Amino acid sequence: MKIVFLGTGGSYPSPQRNVSALALKAGGEVILFDCGEGTQRQLMSSSISFMAIDKIFITHLHGDHFLGLPGLLQTMNMNDREEKVKVYCPGGTAKVLKKIISSGYFRPPFPVKIYELKAGARVDFDGYSMTALRAAHNVPSLAYSFKENDKKGRFDKQKALDLGVPEGPLFSDLHEGHSVEVDGKTIEPEQVVGPPRKGKKVVYTGDTKPCEEIIEGARNADVLIHEGTLDSSLSDAALSHGHSSVEMAAEVARKAGVSKLFIDHISPRYEDVKELEDQAKEIFENSIIPDDLSEHEI
Repeated sequence: MKIVFLGTGGSYPSPQRNVSALALKAGGEVILFDCGEGTQRQLMSSSISFMAIDKIFITHLHGDHFLGLPGLLQTMNMNDREEKVKVYCPGGTAKVLKKIISSGYFRPPFPVKIYELKAGARVDFDGYSMTALRAAHNVPSLAYSFKENDKKGRFDKQKALDLGVPEGPLFSDLHEGHSVEVDGKTIEPEQVVGPPRKGKKVVYTGDTKPCEEIIEGARNADVLIHEGTLDSSLSDAALSHGHSSVEMAAEVARKAGVSKLFIDHISPRYEDVKELEDQAKEIFENSIIPDDLSEHEI
C-alpha cells in the first residue's frame, strides 16, 4: 500500500506545488482523493495510471479540490475508458458535479455515478471501508477515513511441520481456522497461526480547522494527511478562513495518536517549507511536508 502526493498546494498552483489531489494505491486498486486542476497531468508524471482509478472522493467544492475532474474524465474517454467511475462527495453537492462533468459538448460515454455522503456514513468495499467525517471548513466539507479490513494471522509453516502437519491441504485448513488430525493428534489453528493483523488506516482531511470529529476519526491511524495552509504565526488567519496552521495539524496528530503525519495544502506564499516542517516537528516529531509526486509506502 502506498500514497502518492499529486498536489500538495492550496488555493492555486505554484511553480513548486499543484493543488489538491492524493492517490492511495491499495492492492490492485487506486483511490483518488480530491482532483484539483492539473491533476491528470500530475498523474501522467507519477507511477499511477489514471485509467486504474475506480473511485474518487471529493472533500468539498472549492475549485482547488475539484476543477480537475471534468478534464480527467474526458482524458479517460479519449483513452477508451469503458469501466464505471464512482464519485463520492458531500451531501448537496452532486448537482454541481453532474453539471461540470458534462459541461460543453462532452458527455461521459462510460458510467459516472455520483454518490452524496453525510458525515458519519460508512461505505464498505471489497477489503476495506471508507467513513466520511465532518470537516470544519467554511463550506460543506468532508474528510475521509480509509480502513483496511483486518487480516488473518500469519501462518508459521515451520511450526506446523514440527508438529507433524504435512505440507498441503492441511496447511490451508489450519489457516482457515479449522482443527486437523495428524497421526491421532489434534492440531489447533492457534498453535500455528498468529493473532489477527490489524488493517491499515489512512485519514485525509481536505480543508479544515482542527476539530474533534477528525481527531476521533483519525484515532490511532497509520497515516494522517492533514492540511496546514499557513505557518504558526498566522494561526488566527488560518482559522478565520476555515484552515489550519502546520502547528494545529501537528496538534491534531498528537491528540489522535497517529503514527505519521503528512501536512499538505501549503499556501503558495511558501517556497521553502523547512521552517514550517520544523514548527510541526516541535509538536509531533513524525511530521512531514511532502513534495509533489513523492511516494510513501504505508
